Amino acid sequence: MFRCWGPHWGWVPCAPTPWLLLSLLVCSAPFGLQGEETRQLLEFDSTNASEGAQPPGKPYPPYSLAKFSWNNITNSLDLANLSADFQGRPVDDPTGAFANGTLTFKVQAFSRSGRPAQPPRLLHTADVCQLEVALVGASPRGNHSLFGLEVATLPQGPDCPSVNERNSIDDEYAPAVFQLNQLLWGSSPSGFMQWRPVAFSEEERARESALPCQASTLHSTLASSLPHSPIVQAFFGSQNNFCAFNLTFGAPTGPGYWDQYYLCWSMLLGMGFPPVDIFSPLVLGIMAVALGAPGLMFLGGGLFLLLRHRRYSKYQSIN
Repeated sequence: MFRCWGPHWGWVPCAPTPWLLLSLLVCSAPFGLQGEETRQLLEFDSTNASEGAQPPGKPYPPYSLAKFSWNNITNSLDLANLSADFQGRPVDDPTGAFANGTLTFKVQAFSRSGRPAQPPRLLHTADVCQLEVALVGASPRGNHSLFGLEVATLPQGPDCPSVNERNSIDDEYAPAVFQLNQLLWGSSPSGFMQWRPVAFSEEERARESALPCQASTLHSTLASSLPHSPIVQAFFGSQNNFCAFNLTFGAPTGPGYWDQYYLCWSMLLGMGFPPVDIFSPLVLGIMAVALGAPGLMFLGGGLFLLLRHRRYSKYQSIN
């Protein structure tokens, strides 16, 4: 929780400003916000893998982000749009896989509630930041390589948190995606990570380029097995236990990174409760028509029968 100075009672809880959130992200991305650390870029050979298998193929040696060289952040900081780009590539790249490729982390703060212009268009508030990951131009080590990210985070208790899945009939903002995943820190909660299980293999992010995103179950891991992160230690002190999970993008069949050597995925990070998505006006209109049409037909039929009955009741018997 953030705290600020109150005129009467001293330090009181307050919402973080977009500038503060951006500063935290710039200082910590791609390591350390919320105690979360993106550790490794994973790659799998899915040539002989079955649909939905975990892991999704034979793993190649992972790329450790601790051994990446990152750009100077001052050259990519956009204060007008409250965003910053971190571009990196491995320092040691004997195969030349990243000779023309980069891994980019784009962090974005927001000054008001709304939705980004591009899918999956997650609903955000002013105290939420978006983290977008893009792998562009890197040469895969196989003909059907699937990529993923290993993420480590701090638990709020003795057990690791679980990824919650929320289903919805509304897919206007993310076509054909009816699920929202979120990871909550604590029952209050103190923070959250939220994403839709979809990535994209084209920069335009059309429905045809959508890739499934699968999250593994969180498991405990010792801090000694993780690269030392001074950012995590500065925010949360010395920690012995972490929880880790993998995010993998794509499937052995269908569109994939191999089409255009492009992969993009995004998520939201924030304090407190995550934004609650509601039905879009389009879906509400469709539901109103679908539910209202039978009612109107029933009312019209009843009115027709009533008028018909009154019409025949006007005839009097001759006898």
